[in-house]
Amino acid sequence: MLQSKEQVAWAVETVEAVKQEIGRVIVGQNEIVEQLLWAIIAGGHALLEGIPGLGKTMLVRTIADTLDLEFSRIQFTPDLMPSDITGTNLVEFGTQGQTSYRFQPGPIFGNIVLADEINRATPKTQSALLEAMQEKTVTAAGETHLLPKPFFVLATQNPLEQEGTYPLPEAQLDRFLLKLDVAFPTREELKLIVQRTTAATGESANRMLSSADLGKLQAYAKEVLVADEILDLAVKLLMMTHPDEADSPDPVKQFVRYGGGPRAIQSIIAASKVRALTSGRLHVSWQDIRSTAIPALRHRIVLGYEGQSMGMRTDTIVGSILDLLELQR
Repeated sequence: MLQSKEQVAWAVETVEAVKQEIGRVIVGQNEIVEQLLWAIIAGGHALLEGIPGLGKTMLVRTIADTLDLEFSRIQFTPDLMPSDITGTNLVEFGTQGQTSYRFQPGPIFGNIVLADEINRATPKTQSALLEAMQEKTVTAAGETHLLPKPFFVLATQNPLEQEGTYPLPEAQLDRFLLKLDVAFPTREELKLIVQRTTAATGESANRMLSSADLGKLQAYAKEVLVADEILDLAVKLLMMTHPDEADSPDPVKQFVRYGGGPRAIQSIIAASKVRALTSGRLHVSWQDIRSTAIPALRHRIVLGYEGQSMGMRTDTIVGSILDLLELQR
């Protein structure tokens, strides 16, 4: 239970130490690192979108090393089968010729599972992964197998090359707590990346947190308070993503087809609680809501034809809602 300032101080120091350790290996991407930690401490999954070569795989592996979690990577391809992810039953023959079946776990049985280029696989294979994300179990030959705890899926997408891909349906995108846009590094960061990656020896992350400590952080985050006033603002924010809402700003009414669902506000509040805790506070503020709204909503708002044809970004739309709410406060 979150009962003392000492516990909050421990949470702040622990997360800061984790971020600093990740920073020894990963150049830049401070905002992405922080948001990934929001998702993990909140107990959710995250979708990372960015062009190839930005270090998304290295980032996920480094986080797994820092948190002392088992890392597993699945490279999604069009010929990937569901059993390649979940595992399969193998036939074993005894010394007397008798047969038995043994379940061979697939790569989904890890603590942090990197689903690399998730939109490369067919919908059937995608659904096998997303079912595991929701239920935290795998069923093979009528037998249910529990996935390890903790369990997180961090998936990646390439926003440029869309030929031969299978975009995730909105209902499956909704399973991800946050969607993170991985930005291209700055000139100084590019220089540092080259210096680190072409050196004789490379950096590797040390363990900074045990699974028990991660469990404590998750429990503490759930105890962070949300005042009715802040919750009302979060609800209003979600409702204003719907074009038929009277208070919605003009960009929503003009460009949005469908707004966010109940999972959206759950994600905003869950991530905001983590942000508040790691900022040293026992309560969620409006700034927490502002900071978590875009990554929690950008993949849950469906644009209409006009919005798509004009290249409208959901980040811009959520930003217009936040600005309107700021004026109304």
